[in-house]
Parts: sequence; structure tokens; C-alpha cells
Amino acid sequence: MMTVKISNIGYPRIGRNREWKKTIEAFWKNAKTEQELHQELEQLFFQQISIQKEKGIDLIPVGDFTFYDHILDTSFMFGIVPERFQKQNLAPLDLYFAMARGNEQAEACEMTKWFNTNYHYIVPEFNSAQPKLVENRPLAYWKKAKEALGVNGKAVLVGPATFVLLGKGYEAEEAPALIQKLTPLYIQVLQELQAAGVEWVQIDEPIFVTMKENAYWAEIEAAYKQIADAVSCLNIIVQTYFETVEDYQKVTSLPVDGFGLDFVHDEGQSKAAIQKHGFPADKYLFAGIIDGRNVWKSILSEKQALVQELLETVSADRLYIQPSSSLLHVPVTVASETELAEDIKQGLSFAEEKLEELLLLKQALNGEPVGLKEYEAKLQVFLQSPARHNETVRKELVSLTEKDVTRAPIAERQALQQAKFQLPLLPTTTIGSFPQTKEVRVNRLKWKKKELSDAQYEQYIQSEIKRWIDIQEEIGLDVLVHGEFERTDMVEFFGDKLDGFAVTKNGWVQSYGSRCVRPPVIYGDVALSEPMTVKESVYAQSLTEKQVKGMLTGPVTILNWSFPRVDIPRYDIMNQIGLAIRKEVKALEDQNIEMIQVDEPALREGLPIKEEKQVAYLKATVDAFKLSTTGVKDETQIHTHMCYSKFKDMINTIDALDADVISIEASRSHGNIIEAFEKFFYNKGIGLGVYDIHSPRIPSVDAMTENIERALIALDDNLFWVNPDCGLKTRNEQETIAALTKMVEAAKEYREKLAFVKA
Repeated sequence: MMTVKISNIGYPRIGRNREWKKTIEAFWKNAKTEQELHQELEQLFFQQISIQKEKGIDLIPVGDFTFYDHILDTSFMFGIVPERFQKQNLAPLDLYFAMARGNEQAEACEMTKWFNTNYHYIVPEFNSAQPKLVENRPLAYWKKAKEALGVNGKAVLVGPATFVLLGKGYEAEEAPALIQKLTPLYIQVLQELQAAGVEWVQIDEPIFVTMKENAYWAEIEAAYKQIADAVSCLNIIVQTYFETVEDYQKVTSLPVDGFGLDFVHDEGQSKAAIQKHGFPADKYLFAGIIDGRNVWKSILSEKQALVQELLETVSADRLYIQPSSSLLHVPVTVASETELAEDIKQGLSFAEEKLEELLLLKQALNGEPVGLKEYEAKLQVFLQSPARHNETVRKELVSLTEKDVTRAPIAERQALQQAKFQLPLLPTTTIGSFPQTKEVRVNRLKWKKKELSDAQYEQYIQSEIKRWIDIQEEIGLDVLVHGEFERTDMVEFFGDKLDGFAVTKNGWVQSYGSRCVRPPVIYGDVALSEPMTVKESVYAQSLTEKQVKGMLTGPVTILNWSFPRVDIPRYDIMNQIGLAIRKEVKALEDQNIEMIQVDEPALREGLPIKEEKQVAYLKATVDAFKLSTTGVKDETQIHTHMCYSKFKDMINTIDALDADVISIEASRSHGNIIEAFEKFFYNKGIGLGVYDIHSPRIPSVDAMTENIERALIALDDNLFWVNPDCGLKTRNEQETIAALTKMVEAAKEYREKLAFVKA
């Protein structure tokens, strides 16, 4: 009889009702004490371990829980704290959150995307300080699970290669020395785990899916050999995910006890590598066969067949099946979705349900196929739903020509737009959203509960729009926005209005820190039935003589920040969304909205991990964006926005989008993005964000002026815009007004300086 077992890689931290977020934010607002914070988060940790235990998971991860971010935890654990925070002499928890969020004395650590996901991690800043073990965090969590719940869990920590190579503050040739410097600390952590009685340790090394053959491998192999020699009684798993590993033979030659491979997002390459090269007979295979990043039920008969193929090479007693990655990328449970159409709901599987899928598979593989037929019968209800198909959309896309997606040359458009808008040098604007106050959220909830009529809610939204148009006028911004008070999230809002999308009630996932989003679910062909944003934009424009930008989210971001269907190519979905946005752009223009921003903050994060797939992706993003934005007059000014991305290697793509104006984050990355434009002639309007909106810290006029000055070293001042680096939805009103007032002051000061120099 087979003995296949099941493991989990990681679990959503936020709780079924976002208890995690609410507790942490209450602490930040001084509404909870530090003791209450620790107590409540500990109870949530116990709850999450208990759920996994109840679902029959044989190896439960216990080191993936965090107060903010698991990479920040690793930095903190090893005492890798930037000097600007060290000298503040902060208490440990204050220091931890200061690194994540910044404070009055120092800017936060840089934040960027976790591989090609919408999760953001805090970038480690390596400096001259000697790393040291401050706290063995995996051991602390393992002890809690063991003592309170009797769970001998799988300790989890980020591996040395991934931790170093995702960091900053060193030259490339210094990476081997950093890995060597950290190895003794990893050994210390592991020895303490071994001494406590830990049996399994998961060392996450997703960087292995990006590393070419000879990149740092000698140092990595040496580090793992030292680790293996030092902790011979631990079962160590090297866990990878998001793609197939670049060098299967090197990875599986490391002196550890098991290897976690992704069999979902690898396009069959992981299985092919095993079939070609075999699998070490004395090692454990942790096969990621359930999609950890999307929300669809698996066709378990297909998964069962895959496992049967693996069992031709790997013995059953050395095989664990598991998700393809941590489940932090999916919502907690479908059970909370009481308002979804039943046929769509039958196709969904969130974190808890994915654990149930694993258990069903385990039982089937071990000769007990209980519930498998019933499970797949429910899935067929979804797969056969007629609501998933729209032939009209497919025919419209086929009928488009190159002429339909081409505008006049940029110089001609700029001349027309300059004459039309008469903007000053260094025009000021914002990215789009304004603070979503408690009052805004309460009124939206009342409306959803039918405690406010549609007319009452619309009147309230209009009052907020008018109030913020007046505030913007008073501050002195040159181009205004309506504030997006009617929107919950920049993707969810459109998902709620487009055909082919479903919006969940509690499908929250962590994006960064305590920030959670509800990605909509793309279950069918996407289409626009009626205008989505025209009413609010037209009302805002009626209140002012200044231009008010129409605000849309672009097709690439809508796709990347949604849970897409998997039965048609991703690029086909992207173009369907692009066609819908194109119609919305034209509807805005028809109502005399003549500046329209189509945001693409997630363009780079969707970049495939493998280099050989990136060219096709970048071409597809350009095609979809141009499909969205080229159906307008040349006088209409198209804006876009991108944030937290490394653009140096894709500047040609940014140029090819052919937007009239682009705004890009440049504050938290300390202006490093400017390097991308120093060797590239960029002849379109551009705004590099002059202050970081993700921090409560209000920057000085001088700091913003310095950012403007730094940008103008590489950029034409006649094309430069001044703006924050992202939307202001998460900030409070006082912070927002103060920061924007200083931003406008900085722009005016520098405008006068430029006028003096040119005179």
C-alpha cells in the first residue's frame, strides 16, 4: 500500500476576517498595547496551525507567520538593520515597524515585488555591520505550535542565496562573501532547531528558479555542505516555487534531504527533468501539484495521473504532495463567499479548500478515493457554465487592424496638447486616489446593505468629489483628479463592472504589510456592457476650469491583479480587457474628458521569471495597452502610471507604450530609477514620484526639491511632471494635504529657479 503524504509550504497570515490586519493597524494607531498585539496575533497563529492540522496536513509549516513580511523577519533576525535606524535606539518592535514603514527620522526600507507576484517584500539592506543572530524566529514559532497544539511542525526560513541575492547595498562580486558571512548564522539557527527536537526544516530558495548555471553556485554549494555537516539530524528541504529550477542537477545535488519543486507553473519541465535525469533515491520529493497562486479547483484525476508518473521514479514513502507555493497568495476559504453565483463558486478553491484537495488526492493515491467523484462533478458545473463564453468579443478582437492601434507621432501630439492645455513648466498632479476615510467606507457599506439608496450614495460621493476638487484648487495643483471615492480597489472596481468577472466578498489576500486586496476572479470572456467611470469624471470636471483626469486601470494590471481563468491563453484575456478599456476611454473622451490616465503599476511584476519568455510578454503588454489607448484624438492626452519596478531593463517597452505622460515611483528607490533614463532618449512626458506615499512620514520641501533636481539631470524639464509616487488612498487627510502642499511649493520653487537660469 502507498504511503504518499501531504505537506504545506505556507499559509495566509491575514485570518478569515482579516484579524491580522485589524490587530496590527490598531496597534499602529495606539488602540492596542504591544502585549495585546502579541496575544492576538499568537491566537491567530494557533488558529491557522489548527486549521492545517484538522485538514490532515502531515507537515505543517510554522515559521511563515509574520508581523509584516517574512524577508523583513529574516533581516531583523540576523541584525541586518540600516544605520539610519540603528542610531535611533528604538525598542525592538518599534525598530521592526520603522524599517517597514519609516518614521519621522528616516525613510522606510525599499519595498518591491516578490518575484512575479503581487506580494511585496522589504528589501534587505546589507552594510558594513557584522550580522549576528538576534532571535531564532523559526524556533520560537515551532515551540509555540509544539507546546500549545502538540504539532511537531516544519520550521521555515528563507535560504541564504535567496536572502542575499534579493538584497541591496553591495556590489555583485561581493555576494559570495555575504553568503559565506551568513552561513554560520544559518548553522546556529539550525543547530538550535535540532537541539530542540525539530525534525523537518524548509529552507526557501525560490531564487534557484532564476539562477543560471555558474552564478554563485560554488559558494552556495559550500554553504549547504557546511550546513549539512553541522546538522546531520535535521531533515532539510530546499524549497523552490513559481517556476522550474534553472539547473535541476545542481539543485538536486545539494547535500540536503529533500527538494520542493513546482509542477504547476513549470510547463512540464520539472517532470521532464526527473524523467531525464532521475531523482536521488535517498532524497524526498516535495511535489507542488496544487496551484498555490490561483483560485480554481484542480482536476484531481489529472493530478492523480501526474503523481502516478512521478511514482515511476520516486518511491511512495519518499513523496510528499503539496501546493506549488505558499498559500499566502490566495484567499482563506470559499466558505465565506455567500453571494457568488453557485456555478462560479463550484469552480473555486481557496487556501482551506486546497488543503482539502491534497487530502482527497492523498486518500485516492493511498487506495481510499473517498469523495473524489463528487468533487469533480461539482467542478463540471463550473466548467460547463454558458456564462463563460462571449463570441462577440472574440470576433471584435479579430477584426482590429494595425491602423486601429496607432496614433500620430509624439511630437505632433505634444504640440497639439501644449496649445490646448497651456500647462506651466513642471505641472503638478496626483496619481489618482485620495484618502478612503472611515466615513467613506461606512457609507459604502451602508449602501451595500441598502441602508442608503442609490441616490443618497451618489449624493454622498459627489459631495466628497466636490470637497476634494476644492482642496486641490486651494493647494494649487495644476491637473486634478476626482479622488475615486466610489472605488474600493483599482482592479476590484472594474472587475465588479465588467462582464466575465466575479468579485468576492471575503477573498482578501496580502499585498504589502497590512495592506490587503480582493483580486477579482476572471471566469469568462471579458466585455464592457456600459460605461464604468464617466458619471463621476464628468461631474468632477463640471466643478473646475482645470483639467480633471479620467482614471482607469489598464489591461495588464487588471489581468495581473486578478485571478485569471486558465482555459485560454493569458494574452487573449489581456486583449479582451484591453478592448473593454478602449471603449471606456472613448466614452470618456466623448464627454469631453481630455486627459485620461490608464494605470499599469503591475506591468513589470507580470514579467515571466524566465528570460526566454520575457520578450513575448513585453510585446503583449504593449499591444494590449495600445489597444486600450489609441482610439482617441491626438489632442487627448493619455497618461499612465507604474510603481515599484526596476525599469532599466525594459525602458524600450515603456517608450513603446506611447503614452503621452508616464508617472513612475522614484522616492523609495532613492532615485535609482533615474539611471534608466540617463542613457535613453525619452521624449515623452514623465513624472518621477517625488515623495513616498507608503510612509506616514511627511517629506520636506527641500527633500522633494532634491528629487526634482536629481530627475532633471536626465530628463527634459519641458516634459517633466511633479507628482507623488503612487495613489493616496491609504494616507489620512492631514498627511495628504500637508504633503501635497509641500509638493506644490517645491515645484513652484524649482519652476522659479529654472525660469531664472533660462533668463
